[in-house]
Amino acid sequence: MPVSRLYKLYLSPHRKYVRTLKNLLGFVPGNLSLYRLAFRHKSVAKSVKQGVKNSNERLEFLGDAVLGSVVAEVLFKMYPYKDEGFLTELRSKMVNRNNLNQLGRKLGFEQLVEYDNRMINATRQGSLMGDAFEALVGAVYLDKGYDFTKNFLINHIIKSHIDIHTLEQTETNFKSKLIEWCQRHGKDVLFEVAQNQDGESNKLFTVQVNIDGEVVGQGKEFSKKNAEKLAAEKACEALGI
Repeated sequence: MPVSRLYKLYLSPHRKYVRTLKNLLGFVPGNLSLYRLAFRHKSVAKSVKQGVKNSNERLEFLGDAVLGSVVAEVLFKMYPYKDEGFLTELRSKMVNRNNLNQLGRKLGFEQLVEYDNRMINATRQGSLMGDAFEALVGAVYLDKGYDFTKNFLINHIIKSHIDIHTLEQTETNFKSKLIEWCQRHGKDVLFEVAQNQDGESNKLFTVQVNIDGEVVGQGKEFSKKNAEKLAAEKACEALGI
C-alpha cells in the first residue's frame, strides 16, 4: 500500500473519517475535502462567492450526469435488442430519487450527511440521501476520474445493490401517479411542450409539467412520450409523491 494511503488511514488527524469512507466505498479517497462537500446539505452550508454556497448541490449536478452516463452504457450492453424507450424507462427506474434514497440509507449515508435538523426534520428529509449519493458520484469523478468512477459504480453499487431484472418488472408510471395525486388534491395538471434552448436538436422534445400554473417538472427526450415520463418523474420527486 502506498505511503500516502497508510498515512491517511493510520496517522492523519482525519484518519477516523478516512476509515469510515474506506469501509463505505471500498477505497481510500484522495481529495478528502470533495467527500466532505458531497455530504454537506445546503442547510449547513456557507456562502463562498456570488451567492454560491459550499453545499453538495454542484457536485450533485455533476454526479447526476456521470451516473446517468454509466447506467445508460450498462443498460445498452445488457439489452442489445431493446429500443430507446425501454432503455430510457429502465434507466429512470434505476436513478429515480426514491431508489437513490434507499441506496443511500443502505450504504450508511445517514452517519455522514451533514444537515440542520432544525430546518429538516424526519418528515422533511425527502431527497437528502439521494442527493448525497449523486454528489458522492461527482466527488469520486473529480477525485479519481471517469474510468475509476465507472468501475466503482458497476462493481460496488450496481452489481451489489441493484437488481436490474427486478426493476425491469416493476411498473413505475409517474404520469399516472401525478395525475391521481392532482385529482385527489383538487389541482389542475397540464403537460405542455416548451421551446428548446438554443443549440438543442429540433428533434428533441422539452416537456413541462404545470400544476395550478406553476412549473414543477421538466423532461427532455427524443420522443414526446418519454419526455412526459421524465417530466412527471421530476414533478413527483419535487412533490414528494
